[in-house]
Amino acid sequence: MMSVMRFLFFILSTSALALPADHAQRMERGLKSFQQDVAGILKENCLRCHGGERVKSDFDMATREDLLRGGSHGSVVVPFDAKGSALVQQINHAKEPHMPDDKPKLSAEVIAKITAWIDDGAPYAEPLVAGKKPKRDASVVTDADRQWWSFQPLMKINAKSIDELLLKNAKGMSFNPPADKATLVRRLHLDLTGLPPDSSEQTDLSAPTDRLLASPRYGERWARHWLDVARFAESTGFEQDYDRPFAFHFRDFVIKALNSDMPYDQFVKWQLAGDEYEPQNPLALAATGFLGAGVFPSQITANEVERTRYDAMDDMLSTTSSAMLGLTVGCARCHDHKFDPFPTRDYYAMLSTFTTTTRMNVDVLPNGKVTSAKTTMNAKTNTPAVPGATRMMICGEGYDPIVMHTQGGPFFDKTYVLKRGSPDMKDGEATQSFLQVLSKPGDAKRWQWQPPKDAKTSGRRRSLSNWITDVDQGAGALLARVIVNRLWQHHFGRGLVPTVNDFGKTGTASSQPELLDWLAGQLIANGWKLKPIHKLILSSQAWKQSSLRDAIKEAVDPDNGLFLRFVPQRLEAEAIRDCMLAISGLLDETMFGAGTRDENSKRRSIYFNIKRSQLIGSMVAFDVPEPLVSQGSRPTTTVAPQALILMNSPQARQWAEGLAKRIQPAGDVPKQIAMAYRICFNREPKPDELATGAEYLKTGASLADYCQVVLGLNELIYVN
Repeated sequence: MMSVMRFLFFILSTSALALPADHAQRMERGLKSFQQDVAGILKENCLRCHGGERVKSDFDMATREDLLRGGSHGSVVVPFDAKGSALVQQINHAKEPHMPDDKPKLSAEVIAKITAWIDDGAPYAEPLVAGKKPKRDASVVTDADRQWWSFQPLMKINAKSIDELLLKNAKGMSFNPPADKATLVRRLHLDLTGLPPDSSEQTDLSAPTDRLLASPRYGERWARHWLDVARFAESTGFEQDYDRPFAFHFRDFVIKALNSDMPYDQFVKWQLAGDEYEPQNPLALAATGFLGAGVFPSQITANEVERTRYDAMDDMLSTTSSAMLGLTVGCARCHDHKFDPFPTRDYYAMLSTFTTTTRMNVDVLPNGKVTSAKTTMNAKTNTPAVPGATRMMICGEGYDPIVMHTQGGPFFDKTYVLKRGSPDMKDGEATQSFLQVLSKPGDAKRWQWQPPKDAKTSGRRRSLSNWITDVDQGAGALLARVIVNRLWQHHFGRGLVPTVNDFGKTGTASSQPELLDWLAGQLIANGWKLKPIHKLILSSQAWKQSSLRDAIKEAVDPDNGLFLRFVPQRLEAEAIRDCMLAISGLLDETMFGAGTRDENSKRRSIYFNIKRSQLIGSMVAFDVPEPLVSQGSRPTTTVAPQALILMNSPQARQWAEGLAKRIQPAGDVPKQIAMAYRICFNREPKPDELATGAEYLKTGASLADYCQVVLGLNELIYVN
C-alpha cells in the first residue's frame, strides 16, 4: 500500500490548495473507501472510456496522477474539495457533459461515496488497471531533449577564418575564382547600403567597407531586414485596420541602433524592456515598439476581451521566440509542441512575462519623462499636448490611463495555463519561468530582476531579456547563432541554417555547424557588435567568389550549401526602388520621421508608411511580405506586374527622365550609353550593347525612352 507520506508529497507538488489539518486521517479513510467501494465503482462506470478500452477527452483515471492531471477540458478532481471538483458536478448532472454518458445517472448512494472519497483526498491504493504507469509528464524536459544541436553550448572552434572552415567541408572542391573588381564594388555597395556606387566609388575597392558601414545608408538598408523579422507595420490590421501614427519611432530606433553599432544583446534587451533598463531614454522607450508592432483588433465584444488579450500576448511571445531565438514556441499554446521539447506549461510560464504589458501612445519629453498631459482616444496628429514632447507608441506597464491612449486592449492581473488555448479552460495560474531546454531546473530566479519600489513595471520583461542574452546559463548561445545566421543569409542569399526562423527539429540543420558556432563566438568576443561580423564575411574569399556555374559542383552540392560559388540574388522591392531613385538622381536622403503612402515620394522605401490593408502596390509586386507574423525570408517571384510597373508606371517614367538628364551632358550617343551603363551596372557596355542602344536611338526614340529600357534590364535588379 502506498504510504500517506508519499500521497502528501504528491499533493503538495500538484495542488495549489492548502492541505487540511487532518489530511492524514482523511486520506487513510479515503484509502479504505477506495479499496472497499470506489475502485469498483470507477471500474464499472468510468474506466472503459477513461483509461480502460479508450481515453475520451484525454482524461485517463487509471492512475491517480492522471486523474489529477485532468483532460482536455481541464482539471476534473480537486483533492479534499468535492464541491470544487468538476467530476462531482458531472455525476450529479449539474454540469455538462453528464457522466457517465452511456448509462443512467448514478444512484445517490454511489455519488455520496465518490464525493466523500474526493473530500478525503481521492487516494488510490493501486492503479485501476494493473501495471498501468502514469503518463510521462510532458512538462518535464530531460537531458536527452537538450541534445539537439541548437540547444547545445557553442562549440569552441580553433580556426582563423571563414574560408578555412568552409574549405574543411568542401569535399575536395575549391572556391570559384574571385569576381572582377567592378562586380565586387557593386556587390559591396548593394549589400551594405542597398544603393549602387556613385561615380566617385565605382572603382574603389581599397578600403570601402569601413566607410560603407559608417554610412547612414547602412542602417536604412539593414533595418529593413529586421523590420521583416519584427513584423513591423503602422496599423492594427483586421477589418478596421486603424492607423498607428506614432509607431514609426520603432523603425527609427532600429536604424539608429544599427548605425551606431549598438551591441546586439543591448538591441535585444531594449526591444523587450527598454523602459525597464533606461526609463528616461526616449530611444530605449521607442525600442519597445517591437512588442507592439503586431496586429490587434480594434473593435471587440465583451465576450472577446479575454481571448483577444491572450492573442496579443501570444503575438509578443511568438515573435520574440521566432525573431530572436529561431524557435516556434507559439506552437505550444494549445498543446505540447509536437516536435520540439516545449511543453505547454513552458509556453504559459513565458507568456506570463507579458501579463501587464500593453501598447500605448504617450507624450515623451527629451529627458524620457512621460508627461501627465491627456491624449485623446482619436489623436491623429503628432502634435503632443506638452511643448517639446514627442508622441510615440511604446509598450510598457503601469502608466496612468489618463496619460496614455491605450491601443493594446485591457490586461488582466494574472495569466493562466489554458487547456487547448481556451480561456474557458483555465488550469492554474502561470508564473514566470523560461524554456527548460535552455535552462536548468530551479534556475529561473537567476535571471529575475526586481524593479525599484517606485517603478511602474513588473520587471518580468527585463528578467526575460536577462535569460535570453545569458550565454553561459540561458539562451544566449542560441541568440548569437540566430543573428549571425541572419547576417550570413543577407550576404549570401541563404543562411548557414536555411530555415532562419526555425532552429528546431522541423527546420533544416546547419550545413556548416562549426562555422555557425565560430561566427557566434566571434560576435560575443567582439562585444556583440554586428559590424565586425560583416567585415569578417565581406573579407572572405567565399563572399568574393564569382557566380560562374560549375557542373561538377552543382552535381555534388545542388543547393550550394557548401558555399563554393556566389549565387546571384535579386534585390528586394525596397532596394530596387531605392536604386532606381539613386540612378535617376532623384533620391531624397532625408532620414527618420513619419512615413508616407505616396508612391511619388523620393525618400527611401523604408520610409513608406506600412498600412496592413493598403500595402504599397509596387512593393507587393516585388514580393514585400504581409507583416502579420515574423518573416525570416522573402520569396522571389518573376511575374508580369513587375515588368509592367517598370514599363508603365509614372514613377518609372520619372526615373528614366532623371537618368536621361544625368547622361545628357556626356556628349554623343556612345558616350551617353557608356555613362548609363556605368551608372546602372558599374561597368562599360559591351560592343553589342553599345550598337543596339545606338540603333534604338536612331529610330527617333528619346533618350528617356532608352533609359527606361535600361532600367528594365534584369541586371539592374540582381546582385551578381
